[in-house]
Formats: sequence, structure tokens, C-alpha cells
Amino acid sequence: MGYVAAKGGTQAIEQAEQLVQYYRLRGGSEPIQIRQIQDQFRLAVDKVMGEGSLYSPFHAALALKQAEGDTIEAVLLLRAFRSTCPRTRVSVVAGTSEMHVHRRISAAFQDVPGGQILGPTVDYTQRLLNFSLCEEDGDHVRRFVAQYLADLPAGELGEPPSFPKVVDILKREGLLAASNGAGAAPEEPPYDITRAPLVFPAPRSARLQALARGETGGVLALAYSSMRGYGDIHPTVGELRVGTVPLRIPHPAGGPAVFIGRVLVTEAEVVAFFDGTSGPGAPMFTLGYGLCFGHNELKAIAMAVLDRTMNAAVPKAPAENEEFVLSHIDPIESSGFAAHWKLPHYVTFQADIDRLRSAQRHAQPRDGIRRAGG
Repeated sequence: MGYVAAKGGTQAIEQAEQLVQYYRLRGGSEPIQIRQIQDQFRLAVDKVMGEGSLYSPFHAALALKQAEGDTIEAVLLLRAFRSTCPRTRVSVVAGTSEMHVHRRISAAFQDVPGGQILGPTVDYTQRLLNFSLCEEDGDHVRRFVAQYLADLPAGELGEPPSFPKVVDILKREGLLAASNGAGAAPEEPPYDITRAPLVFPAPRSARLQALARGETGGVLALAYSSMRGYGDIHPTVGELRVGTVPLRIPHPAGGPAVFIGRVLVTEAEVVAFFDGTSGPGAPMFTLGYGLCFGHNELKAIAMAVLDRTMNAAVPKAPAENEEFVLSHIDPIESSGFAAHWKLPHYVTFQADIDRLRSAQRHAQPRDGIRRAGG
């Protein structure tokens, strides 16, 4: 979508930009360092990385600082920066069975191989304001970290473990459809929505990419609509994982793939009750899948729900309509359309005024005739 740039008023625009900087700095507090944002606003950084589709905590933190915490503006900045970065390699497919798990839970099974690992979460705590944070300083931080590490049992700081997938239990019993009802083998190569337009019907890899880049609130809202009843999907979380997966690229000389690092991701697999879309034969559970950059559990779960809802044979609700979902979740497209209403619309609105005045002039005599005739 393109817009004609507004011209004129350069000095006013420059002064408005300076005013933004003044509003950010007028309080006189010490400037927030990028490292502080990376360390202490990690969930916001992860959200911006995912929606900006660029795995770079530093640049995501910089975008958040520049945008004064406005995540959608930060995503716009990060995507703009991403467009300037050359793409020199394409990684090989990463297997999440190799994930070094930081957090791993299942709502479907109490006892899973390896056990439930709560990891870093506030899911089981009261949501009360912690006023002790008002007094937090460097000494508090250093004492807490030192004490926490001292209290850990020996060996707890080793490499995080890897575990088998929970949904494999259902697959082994023949209770889970193998292909989520898609009825097709994995696409080769995956569709790339950053280099090719999104067309409908979209291949599943394109769907998952669009969902992974989608605005967290928008993805959650549409998934919530299905869970509330505007659709037929009320899923169970088969497994939710947060951890790092290995990143490998093809060897330039044709040898074995080269390991270049690990990427933090959140993965969710939700199980939905059979509804006839799992294919011919015996009824089975169906699977919805979600994976996104960083630690963003609600996004991954909502993404998995929508992956499953869009597999409906006959869409009956907005969340089941592929074109509706994928066309309304992108943060840049949606915010750009809403923001463009702030630009001058003088000519079109003047035309609306002229039409309204003309309609009123033509309506008044007829009203008078009707009143006289009545």
C-alpha cells in the first residue's frame, strides 16, 4: 500500500521532531541504556523482534528506546532496518526436538517424559504491584543475583536439557492426525512472504510466517474470538516450550551444515477435538502449531489456535477465514492504514461537504412540498 507524501511545512515538521526529543528528555532522568532495555525489558524486546521478523535483541532494544516504548512504532523501525540488511545465507530447517528447554509445560498430560518445567513465569503468582521495585538499585541487584546463584544446587547451571515432544505420545497411539488435515507433505522450499506476495489460498508455510510476524494483540484477539464461541476450536495445550534451538547454515564448500549459534523461540502445539476435518478414516485429534522469536507464550498459543481454525473445511467464523485472518494481523499494514487518516484529507473532505450541502438543498423543497400536501 502506498501513499503520496505530504509536502510543505518542512520547518514545522522538523520542530515537531525536535519536540519529541524534548518530551522524552525533559524529565531530567538519566538516559536509559540499550543494555538495560535488553536485560530488563526482555519480553518487550522479544515481541518487537518477532513482529519485526529480525532476530537482533540489540536493534529491537534500540527501536524501543527510539519509539519511547511504542512497540508498533518499534516494529516499523526494525522492519525498515531489516530491509537494508543483505541476505547472505538461508539456514537449514531447525528441529525443535533439539531445543535446550528453559520452560516446558503440558496442559494435556500431568506426567510427561522429563517432567513439567515451570521455568521463568508469573503464571502462578498474584498480580500485585511490587513497590519494592521503587527502591531497587545496583546493590540490590548484585545481592539478589549472588544469593540466587549461591542457593542453586550443584550442577544446576549446566546446559539446559532437551526432551522428546509430548504430542508424539498421541501420534504413537494413532490419536493425532499426522498432517493437521492439510493432506500434503512439507513444502519445498517454504514460501517466503518477505519476497513474494501473500496469495490466497496460502500454503501453510506462508500462513505460519504471517502469523509469526503478526501483531501479538491482533493474533490473540482473533484466536480469542474462536475460543469464546465464534468458531469451533476450544483447544488443549499439548505442549508449550521456551528455549533455544540450533541455527545452522549450509557449508559453502558443500560439507556438513555449519553451526553458527542458537536462537530463543517459543513453541506451542495445541490439540483440538476431531470435527471431521482430519481426513478420511478413523476420527482423530487435530493439531495447531505456533512458533515465534523470543519468549512470547500468548502469541505462540494464539498462533497455534489460528493455525488450526484456518483449517476448517467450511469457514463459518472470522477466525476460520484465512484471508480475513492474514489480512488483518500485520502491525505495519493495520497501523499504517489507521495512521494515514492523520494526514491531510482536505480535498476529499471538501468534496464530501459540497455533496452534503447539495443534497440538503435538493431535499429542502421536497420536504416543504410534502408538508404542504400533508
